[in-house]
Amino acid sequence: MGTTGQGQAGQDVDEVDAPPVRRRSAVRGFLAALRLTAVSAVTGGALAALVVAVIIKDVPVFLTGGGGLVVLILIGVVAGRRSPAGEEPPAGRIALARIEDLRATSGESADVPVTFRLTVAPDDRPAYRVKIEQHINLVDIPAYRPRGIAVVEYHPDEPWKVRIVTRPTAEWSRRAEEAEIDSAPESTLVVSPDMSEGSWCMLTLFAFLAGAALVVLLFRAELFTSGNDDGAAAKAPSSSSSASRTFSTSTTVSGPSTSLLTFGVMRVTAMELEARVDTAYVTAITIEDHRMAVRGDSTRPVSETVHLQSLPYELFPGLVREARTTLGVGDPRSWRIDVTPGTGAGAGPRVRVTVTGKEGTAHLDADATGRVTDRWAVGESG
Repeated sequence: MGTTGQGQAGQDVDEVDAPPVRRRSAVRGFLAALRLTAVSAVTGGALAALVVAVIIKDVPVFLTGGGGLVVLILIGVVAGRRSPAGEEPPAGRIALARIEDLRATSGESADVPVTFRLTVAPDDRPAYRVKIEQHINLVDIPAYRPRGIAVVEYHPDEPWKVRIVTRPTAEWSRRAEEAEIDSAPESTLVVSPDMSEGSWCMLTLFAFLAGAALVVLLFRAELFTSGNDDGAAAKAPSSSSSASRTFSTSTTVSGPSTSLLTFGVMRVTAMELEARVDTAYVTAITIEDHRMAVRGDSTRPVSETVHLQSLPYELFPGLVREARTTLGVGDPRSWRIDVTPGTGAGAGPRVRVTVTGKEGTAHLDADATGRVTDRWAVGESG
């Protein structure tokens, strides 16, 4: 597959999405918001009417509020039993995508949530950008790195629904290995037209309070004698943080039997350091038996940095074992891994394993995939 998405990615989002689909989504969103507003307002008003009726001892108001709640409950029961509208979900299609960036967060299981920024390049439509979150197994994370190509499944009618295919077919794996995809501009970013979960919550709360406030205002004369409730609003102190131009931090893995060579510990420690410096791009990484450190410079371009989550940490213990046993260092007392950005266009990070023993110091170099590229045994000069 040749260069995909070139000359097409510059088109804006309206050309990526079919206008009828977006109009239908907008209409559905508006009707859903209208229904939610009405139900929330009636619920708030009904509950307020019950409270007001108890305070002012008004039976008709109490019956009105209670009747409103009963009607809402009956409508909810009927709507829940009604069969859905028989719309089949849109069929997914397979395409290739360029990984613009990714960030993993720590998890308690082998599958960790990873946020991807992708340029999706379908065969029959312009390329576009999308941001997704998907759980990826720790062992599979090194296969996904910035500027790499992945196989994805997307929905033509809802292009913001994208999922990375972790086990593609042989044909699509071959296409991913041969493909070159240009980055789509940020203007092509596709997002769901539906309201976010936070927006729905805010709308529900506002409508609920509006309905309750309306009932209270209608009976304010009767409630006047009950006094005013003073509400205290807590103002959260604003805090601003400014990122320094350079940073350096480290963390130590403690415990009598804990070592960074234990499977999965390196990656979890790297996630902790990434959260601490608030960026995945660093200029140097140092790993020892119980300590990991990172250094960075925010003025450095991305091409001169190392992406923390793209390194094959699961392969590093094997490199340490190979350096200990094949470089002529008997009884090695210590080891260290240094990861630095590669030199030259397109060069990946350089991984150097250093072991020290009675005979001296030896080095082993590897690339970003864990493949050994050079070694300097004891007595040799590099």
